[in-house]
Amino acid sequence: MAGYARNIPDPALPSMTDTVDVTLLSSVSEVPAAEWDACACPEAADGGRPLDPFTTHRFLSALERSGSVGQGTGWDPRPLAVRQGEVLIAVAPLYVKSHSQGEYIFDFNWAHAWERAGGRYYPKLQIAVPFTPATGRRFLTLPEFEETGRAALVQGAVQIADGNDLSSVHVTFCTEDEARAGAEMGLMHRVSQQFHWVNRGYADFDGFLADLSSRKRKTLRKERRTAQAFGGTIHAFTGATLRPEHWDAFWRFYQDTGSRKWGTPYLTREFFDEIHATMADDILLVLAEREGRWIAGALNFIGRETLYGRYWGCIEDHPCLHFELCYYQAIDHAIAQGLMRVEAGAQGEHKLARGYLPVQTHSLHWIADAGLRRAVAQFLEAEERAVDEEIEVLTEYGPFRKTGPSPTAEPEE
Repeated sequence: MAGYARNIPDPALPSMTDTVDVTLLSSVSEVPAAEWDACACPEAADGGRPLDPFTTHRFLSALERSGSVGQGTGWDPRPLAVRQGEVLIAVAPLYVKSHSQGEYIFDFNWAHAWERAGGRYYPKLQIAVPFTPATGRRFLTLPEFEETGRAALVQGAVQIADGNDLSSVHVTFCTEDEARAGAEMGLMHRVSQQFHWVNRGYADFDGFLADLSSRKRKTLRKERRTAQAFGGTIHAFTGATLRPEHWDAFWRFYQDTGSRKWGTPYLTREFFDEIHATMADDILLVLAEREGRWIAGALNFIGRETLYGRYWGCIEDHPCLHFELCYYQAIDHAIAQGLMRVEAGAQGEHKLARGYLPVQTHSLHWIADAGLRRAVAQFLEAEERAVDEEIEVLTEYGPFRKTGPSPTAEPEE
């Protein structure tokens, strides 16, 4: 695969007025961490948290160093770097994919249709954070270089795909602003759905419950009582309180979930050692202990404004413990830390009853073949209408009170 793409105008995309060089790398380690993060999380220059921990150099490097991506995984790292003179102005986490697993924006039907027609869908290019259905910037640019950087990254990815006879380029879980900009460049915009919890300025969990209808409020209280009666203790670890034995326990939980959902877990055991060493302050690990051993856990990553729920697993089944560790503990933490929202991962309409409302998520797509591109474009138009209708209906059936002032706390039953 070609490793270099110059600024060659593509009629489907805007030409860039400033001369830039787009380089295809083989690892994020080829970019110094400070330069990468200046593009990925410039807001963290003040010493605070990044908005999105998943596009940081330390997270993407952990995936590579642990062997979670790379040879044999179907995720071949090929990050893009854009320089204007000597200055790195934009980067993107780009991967050559030999399958569509671990993406959470499903294009299996597109692949099957193209292959039945005699085409070759794989390999394809994917700008994404592997195994991470969390919304964040995918065109990572220095401040004030957004337009030039985005155009260079899009144009570079399309030229690389076209020049190597690849079927497509996909940008998944990008921001809405990036989706609009990408659509203006000629990429196809796809709208999907997730369930997110929003902090409406709650002082505590009871303040959140006060926003719910009476029936839902009682249901959630009952679920929390049931979960907390599992016969043990729930612990939350972050930063210096995290210990290697916690990761040993969580690895067992993660393997169980991975084998049931995907057949083989996506992440290696070494990945958790990597993030323990480099990202402990970005992690909230909630573990349940019973009779002296860890029996269940939920892994969250902490952003500047958002808590991201990522993985859950257990070796004992207890009623409602999944809801407590994954959803209610996350809400507790978000309220206590003043975070604006909780993103609890892909899918799951069961989240609705627990205060997580449906929201749009966005992706962008470029397909080389004109016929397949037309078919996908028609599908995306119909899909967006269906998603919008579903969001409207689900929101109406959500657990929140429709009108009236917040009620006083009711006695628990």
